[in-house]
Amino acid sequence: MPSVIYHPAYQTYAFGAEHPFSPLRIEMLLELLGVLGHPVQTVAPEPATRNDILTVHDEEYVRRVEALSVGEEVPDSENFGLGTPDNPVFPGMDLAARWLVGGTLHAARLVCENKEKRVLQLGGGLHHARRKSASGFCIYNDLAVAIRYLAQQGLWVAYLDIDVHHSDGVQEILYNDEHVLTISLHESGQYLFPGTGEIHELGTGGGRGLKLNLPLEPFTEGESYLEVFEKILPVALQRFGPGVLLVQAGADAHYSDPLADLMLTTRDYEQIFRRILEYADLYTNGRVIFTLGGGYSLVAVPRVWAILYLLINNLPIVHDLPADWVLKWSQRLGQKLPATLHDPNPGYPDLPRRTEISHHNRREADRLLEATSRFWY
Repeated sequence: MPSVIYHPAYQTYAFGAEHPFSPLRIEMLLELLGVLGHPVQTVAPEPATRNDILTVHDEEYVRRVEALSVGEEVPDSENFGLGTPDNPVFPGMDLAARWLVGGTLHAARLVCENKEKRVLQLGGGLHHARRKSASGFCIYNDLAVAIRYLAQQGLWVAYLDIDVHHSDGVQEILYNDEHVLTISLHESGQYLFPGTGEIHELGTGGGRGLKLNLPLEPFTEGESYLEVFEKILPVALQRFGPGVLLVQAGADAHYSDPLADLMLTTRDYEQIFRRILEYADLYTNGRVIFTLGGGYSLVAVPRVWAILYLLINNLPIVHDLPADWVLKWSQRLGQKLPATLHDPNPGYPDLPRRTEISHHNRREADRLLEATSRFWY
């Protein structure tokens, strides 16, 4: 079975009880898989070393994370994105973040050493962390560390980000890297944090034409999302010829997510995950690493990631959820959870502007293919 990377220390990456980036997401997921009859056998990583972190982050930034982690005063911390509402300081922050980086790096090593083809990292996906600053709940950029390692081992790396927010940190760190293709589908930065990810952001130097961004209209539904996803992904992967696919599988494009406005359902996520696995088989000889990422609806996130786990392991998609699990978490969260793995179909009222939104997304996908085509031929 594919390796699943996890360590209980991941739960220490916690910004506080009221912060949306909640460790409860993984607790719910692991418990759900267990009661479904699939208790997860995990592989424990080691935390990333300081030198691992310095492959993508500046020394002056890392020093400040370390100092704040042990309670030292850092007067200019907010200049580095630390001590802000998005990234409040907490004791042990440096080590907690290094555990997540270590998990994604361990997944990369398993693939490089031909020990695994499919790996699921039950954490990470901290795609907003920049070279010199924290951002968007992300302290260290585990994805960039793993990608750099993979590239240094001689692999051409395709990075796919389906989080609802643009993968600005990964893009910034790897913007001129000719060995790395990045593809981000996200709600347009005109409406959503971090305000980046436009089509003209194509990379520089040897990386020019290898940084692909597809900004989507708010209230994009699954049909339109899948249409442009299937329009872009096979073309880009076939042209680039990667040796491995690394996926940030954020679940915050779900329609119930409180921080964004895309309208994917669990059925849409199932189709997206199936396509990704098919594309990995076609273009990377099956080598694919999944990390988690954003996702702030506790009603949706454990179910979305449970579907990912089941598909990676070629297990059947169940219909009913165990009643005891639903009752326990409904009471604990103070909101009613669905009794089924999939949402009701479609799960939300009919939306206005559906045709207009689909046309807009289709035009954006065409623009992206046109903008990149001159760099491929």
